[in-house]
Amino acid sequence: MEPTEHKQQVDLLKERLNDFLETLDHLEPETADLEEIDRLISMIDEIDAKVAQLRNSEN
Repeated sequence: MEPTEHKQQVDLLKERLNDFLETLDHLEPETADLEEIDRLISMIDEIDAKVAQLRNSEN
């Protein structure tokens, strides 16, 4: 992966992580339903997959 492309991918990953943190911050624990929790888990899975992809591209 080219350095510029790698930086773009890292920036995208940072944006996704920020989106996750904003979603988590706005979540009301007392009223959160299963769908909202599933969405958070899905977001974590997507971030994890992207991190793994970036790690593999460095090798």
